[in-house]
Amino acid sequence: MARTQRQWPLHAGLLFVWFVASFGLVFFARDLQMQVAGWPLAFWFAAQGALLVFVAIVVFFARAANRREPAEVDFDPPAFRLHTRKYHLRFAGLVLGILALIVILTMAERGGLQKAWIAGIFLSATLVVYSVIGVYGRTSDAVEYFVAGRRIPALYNGMATAADWMSAASFISLAGGLYLQGFSGSGGQPGGLAYIMGWTGGFCLVALLVAPYLRRMNLYTVPDYFALRYGGRWPRLIAALAAVLVSFTYVVAQIYGVGLITSRITGVHFEIGILLGLGGVLVCSFLGGMRAVTWTQAVQYWVMILAFLIPLSWLAYKQVGNPLAPLAYGQQLQKIAVLEQRLMDSPAEKQVIAEYAWRAEVLERKLLNVEQSLQSDRQELRSRLNAIGVKADSELANHLRRELAALPRDVAVARERWTHLAADYRERAKPLGGLAPHARPFDGDPAGSAEEQQTFQSSRLNFLALMFCLMVGTAGLPHLLTRYYTTPTVAEARSSVAWSLVFISLLYVSAPALAVLVKYEVMAHLVGQPFDALPAWMAQWSRDPSLLSFSDVNSDGILQFAELKIGPDLLMLASPEISGLPYVVSVLVAAGGLAAALSTADGLLLTIGNALAHDVYFEGDNSQAQSMRRVMWSKFALLVVALMAAYVAAQRPAGILYLVAASFSLAGAAFVPAMVLGIFWPRTTRVGAIGGMLSGLAVTVYYLVINQAGVRQAFGLAGSGLWFGIQPVSAGIFGVSAGLATTVLLSLVSSPEPCPSEA
Repeated sequence: MARTQRQWPLHAGLLFVWFVASFGLVFFARDLQMQVAGWPLAFWFAAQGALLVFVAIVVFFARAANRREPAEVDFDPPAFRLHTRKYHLRFAGLVLGILALIVILTMAERGGLQKAWIAGIFLSATLVVYSVIGVYGRTSDAVEYFVAGRRIPALYNGMATAADWMSAASFISLAGGLYLQGFSGSGGQPGGLAYIMGWTGGFCLVALLVAPYLRRMNLYTVPDYFALRYGGRWPRLIAALAAVLVSFTYVVAQIYGVGLITSRITGVHFEIGILLGLGGVLVCSFLGGMRAVTWTQAVQYWVMILAFLIPLSWLAYKQVGNPLAPLAYGQQLQKIAVLEQRLMDSPAEKQVIAEYAWRAEVLERKLLNVEQSLQSDRQELRSRLNAIGVKADSELANHLRRELAALPRDVAVARERWTHLAADYRERAKPLGGLAPHARPFDGDPAGSAEEQQTFQSSRLNFLALMFCLMVGTAGLPHLLTRYYTTPTVAEARSSVAWSLVFISLLYVSAPALAVLVKYEVMAHLVGQPFDALPAWMAQWSRDPSLLSFSDVNSDGILQFAELKIGPDLLMLASPEISGLPYVVSVLVAAGGLAAALSTADGLLLTIGNALAHDVYFEGDNSQAQSMRRVMWSKFALLVVALMAAYVAAQRPAGILYLVAASFSLAGAAFVPAMVLGIFWPRTTRVGAIGGMLSGLAVTVYYLVINQAGVRQAFGLAGSGLWFGIQPVSAGIFGVSAGLATTVLLSLVSSPEPCPSEA
């Protein structure tokens, strides 16, 4: 512990800067509305400034701590540098090959090559590369399978971590979530830039509090830490089961994304798309474990980042004449503010809002007596059909038959459907279709009425709570922390965290730009167009109403903003078509989304398989005699869990962004209090750690479950069930608090065990 104590001033100073740059400045965001270089200061800082501070913290810490780190006796720097240079040449060739393939297929498209061939060639080429790496990296050696031999350079581990981190939620859903939620979301949808700050600020905690200390202990899995630090069977077992729960929740979202993209590009059914994509996941993780997954993810990072930046850069150049979107999109924020005010004052928009309000009232009246309302609807439709002849074959008769068939089959289904529709109509009966003004921090008004002040306080509290959960959850995600076990030294682990955040930042500073540029494109060029003049891509994507829907609500033949509903998963996938780019770029974006989902699914499935085999079945037995059996059991567990996750994803349980955010709450509550206290507080005991993990998980799961509409309805619970108005997506704030308090209290009243010096 002496080394930790000597560096405590460095930790404390950097953590203070981290806290001020995140929670401190965000708390006063509503007051920081001055324009600086054309940017609203609060928006710029939340979207970019805080991220730059986080990168500076992690880089400074790595350099400062590594200077103090004594050289490891079994590490040969010259040989390692020579080893790394070989990887530089290989990856430079791979990236140039990807760019060359894009250019060749673009020329082929202009020459008349069919779209099906373009999609098939590009997706097949990327999947073949991943598969070749998986086959080449196959291994049955435990050290290679679990931690890639502990010889991955920091730069490439940073690439692999970035790909592992930037899941389907980051690539597919983040920009769409920012489009819908703006700075901070509204009502029951907190979020917006909280995702940007939470998912990047958490790496400061990983670098300062967790990764180097776990790497020093030469572990295989996160549950290994709990077993080594606290001793006994239960800390390892609870940590292993928590790792399975967290990773399974996360991997379902990734496999959902795989199915969405594969079905969109190939045209197969969603369920078949899931199985096709799952094959790509298993080739790497099943055959080669962490060794194959690491190098596959490093390649997948470049596919992802090129797929994100190419359409974004073109859209930025098209709108503002500058392809460097993160630097240039601030001027569009001002234009959007003007367009938002114009839409709120538009008589046509008000007609649409009034129509949605009327529809909501009709459904709310039906919900007062669902059974009678359902019977009345059936009788009315049958009477109208009988009036024109049951066997009539007119357009009106066919329309009535479709309406009759579409009615809910029973009272329970009717209640659920009408409740959902009424809430949707009520939300869309608000200005801007229920969307908050894009650059405004927090809903409500701190200087308004008592109700507006309460709304403001609740909105700000939910933003801060979500940001907290994402940051703390980042420091507890098993599949992320395991990545830093693969570096050859502790110093390389610190540098790897810094490289991870640098690579991640390329996408995270770009996602808010894409949201703003697409919103301007929609408001300025799409809204106000006649329905018969809308672009072809809208008709194609509207085949899935969860991605895109629009209808002439006020019957004026003109598209109004409130008549258009865009799902968060659409924005990135449709960005090439919105920008007017060649089809090959659409395929590149699909390949990027597939790479994002596959890379994260690889890491998650590997984490689950390792937890079940290494920590549950073999209970951490690292003997050479059991090495082959541990690897084989891990592969078997991985395969079974992959099929289970595919089945759950096929049920479309929830949005990608919500599932991922929930897994962060679970990870933060389950691992972080006991892990960080175990590293920095020698008084932490086994009883405290067990109690902290169980209480944190129990509180988080309870809050997530009890606030689901179906659960509350099934138990006849009235009211919202929210504590302090915090939405269930931020359940981790209660779980982490409960886990921390329980760990400290039980540690103080129980007998301490010896604390290993490595911690």
